[in-house]
Amino acid sequence: MTSKLKKLKDLERKLTVSIPVEDYNSKFQTKLNNIKSKAKLDGFRKGKVPNDVLEQRYGQSIHADVVNDLIQSSYPQALSENKIRPASAPTVNIESEDPKKPIIYSATFEVFPEIKAKLSRWTSYEKVSISITDSDIDLAIADILKRYGEWKDVTRKSKKDDQVIIDFVGSINNEEFEGNSAKDFKLVLGSNSMIPGFEDAILDKEPSEFSLKATFPEDYFKKDLAGVEAEFKITLKQIQELDEAKINKDLFEKLEMDVKDENAFREEISKRMEKEVEVQEKDLTKESIYETLLKTNSFKVPNVTVKEQAELMRKDALMRIGQMEDQAGDDLFPIDTFMENAEKRVKLDLLFAELVNHFELTADAVMLDTFIDKESQKYKDPEQFKQWVKGQPQQLEQFRMIALEQQLIENLENALKSKDKVIEFSELANK
Repeated sequence: MTSKLKKLKDLERKLTVSIPVEDYNSKFQTKLNNIKSKAKLDGFRKGKVPNDVLEQRYGQSIHADVVNDLIQSSYPQALSENKIRPASAPTVNIESEDPKKPIIYSATFEVFPEIKAKLSRWTSYEKVSISITDSDIDLAIADILKRYGEWKDVTRKSKKDDQVIIDFVGSINNEEFEGNSAKDFKLVLGSNSMIPGFEDAILDKEPSEFSLKATFPEDYFKKDLAGVEAEFKITLKQIQELDEAKINKDLFEKLEMDVKDENAFREEISKRMEKEVEVQEKDLTKESIYETLLKTNSFKVPNVTVKEQAELMRKDALMRIGQMEDQAGDDLFPIDTFMENAEKRVKLDLLFAELVNHFELTADAVMLDTFIDKESQKYKDPEQFKQWVKGQPQQLEQFRMIALEQQLIENLENALKSKDKVIEFSELANK
């Protein structure tokens, strides 16, 4: 077997393979002999059918099988000889299959790029810190009191921040559409959870039946509804206002706080916010490091890999809105909308692999156990959590990758230049 590699464009390659006649003849004869030992044809005893008769009857089928087998066995060998790491399945074209001549085929595919990561001390990333003020703590407490409050019926007209319970039926040009109706639907007025105009039309209303018109946004995720005006028949059944929770023992128990008074409660809220902020600081710093790497390392990635990643992103987006992939049309989250982020994700994955190798990082069993033990402390029953993780190969691999990433970020923080960036907690909360 001989092979020749040709570069087409970007990461596309063409591998041409030639297989000697002798290899073909050997495999053909072996398959023919296997058939001969089993063949039963009229006029011949089992195993005594002449080769020319067998070739006449089975020759084409044997030929196709042999050519396929030769391609299947020679392709990995040719890749190895040419030191190629393909990113996609090949498109195979048989260029010559004359059994009296060498079998020649070509395989066209994309390869992964060769990456040598650039780590310049002159390139800086943002090391993020988040400041928490007394006002931020006040707002956090106010939010808790709302979340743990109770909705109580009122006998008045509806107003902003009320919760209304409604039935509705929508139509477009007197025709119903998917997701057009609901019963006993709970809606907080001012939440902006419905399409523009819907909530406004329910304000200043007593329990009653009425109609409203509202237009779906131009960028609505269902393209057939984008920019379309719909009419909704509304039955306003109940109006409720929020009775906020009180700072007392009942609230402390609901929040699983071991505190006794309002001052201790406030202190505990502050500590929890600091823990939350610590995680966010690390995530934002990590994000800045990755953005820096992308800016300083320019390389092309396989189109097929990007498309595969985009399809995974689309599938995830559909699942989040309760849509199955086979039920969703191509206009619902078109694949093109994910391509840019998919390309970014693929580049980061390749850079990650290269840098893990560059820094000679590992996540052995001891290190992984230490990491899982640390993570388990976040749960009520650490031992149960550890046993669960160790019984889940997929979850175990995910933790291994997280452990590797943590090591990588630490190394990159040391290898790159940093500049401090302070973000207000309120700014972060509004994003």
